[in-house]
Amino acid sequence: MSQFQRRDGDLYAESVALRDLADEFGTPCWVYSRRAIEEAFDEFQRELPVSALVCYAVKANSNLAVLDVLARRGAGFDIVSEGELRRVLAVGADTRRIVFSGVGKSVAAIEMALQHDILCFNVESASELERLNAVAGQLGKVAPVSLRVNPDVDARTHPYISTGLKENKFGVAYADARALYRQAAALPHLAVKGIDCHIGSQLLDASPFAEALDKLLLLIDQLADDGIVLQHIDLGGGLGIRYRDEQVPTVQAYLQPLLAKLAGRRLHILLEPGRRLVGNAGVLLTRVECLKPGESKNFAIVDAAMNDLARPALYGSWHEIVPVSTRQEAAQTWEIVGPVCESGDFLGRERSLALAAGDLLAILSAGAYGMVMSSNYNSRPRAAEVMVDGAQAHLVRPRESFDDLFGSERCLP
Repeated sequence: MSQFQRRDGDLYAESVALRDLADEFGTPCWVYSRRAIEEAFDEFQRELPVSALVCYAVKANSNLAVLDVLARRGAGFDIVSEGELRRVLAVGADTRRIVFSGVGKSVAAIEMALQHDILCFNVESASELERLNAVAGQLGKVAPVSLRVNPDVDARTHPYISTGLKENKFGVAYADARALYRQAAALPHLAVKGIDCHIGSQLLDASPFAEALDKLLLLIDQLADDGIVLQHIDLGGGLGIRYRDEQVPTVQAYLQPLLAKLAGRRLHILLEPGRRLVGNAGVLLTRVECLKPGESKNFAIVDAAMNDLARPALYGSWHEIVPVSTRQEAAQTWEIVGPVCESGDFLGRERSLALAAGDLLAILSAGAYGMVMSSNYNSRPRAAEVMVDGAQAHLVRPRESFDDLFGSERCLP
């Protein structure tokens, strides 16, 4: 969280006080640091060969301002839906730097991607190969494809975000991949370009990446024996960030063993980081509505809730929660909960904080899988999003109004 620092007891985003942002834009409110996003992207760029392409995983945070910052930096994009494609097109992204992942691509999304000549489709099933071939043929196009190969490697992460085991829904089985490549190469409207692998998210150990790469390289050599020579290897994303006290590998420590294994091979390298680029570039501001001390637990009820930040309720995830302005009073142990009518509506458990009603809190490491997973549950308008750039703060998504919430709905006649 290098761009979120204290000055005289107050927490700042770059050169802007978070309490000033709360006063101007209200709470709850998402705040992102442009400089933090750029620094995270540049860390990958420094370690990679010039020909490599970092394709930001749009699902992590799809706000147009975030996408624009990365597009200006030279990023490609990893998309999983027509909506995400439309977002990256809206910021003027180079379509030859877009890869399309996901297990259930619709015909409409495939058509749009083909019409914009994207770099590659990461194919996840035999049926998708047939669908792509048919759609491309109808449009008079040839679809560039790679297969997302499931290496059956344990990513050692939360089971909900592990994607590389054989029981997961993602990718094609390693044992089936060689035959599917032959099938793809025989289809007239497909062009086999590469191989793709993504084993999970919030990975803190680089060794599973290396294990997966060894299996991919063996398959690549077998495909070359079949006359199928690949142009690129897409190693996916998943590199984790520090939420609490995790020992997180540097980008250099993660990439060096992979690059060593790829030395001497004429393969362009693609990567698909998401959380690593934006996770620690954002916070969620929330204000304490009231305090509810109890016999067994003390509850601090804040104006953010599980509909804003779903990760704690969904995964049991930890986010550090800190006061925006420090207090001198003695701390107590609090459950930080929202006003949503669910027992699972918590943002932090057993937090030692000195609190009073009206205090402003910052939920840290909230730039990834935050606003993108928010909802209107309990008819709560979604929060505002703000991008800080040095001493300037830009409202990049206004808070939803109640008219926004149900203005498009209709009663029966």
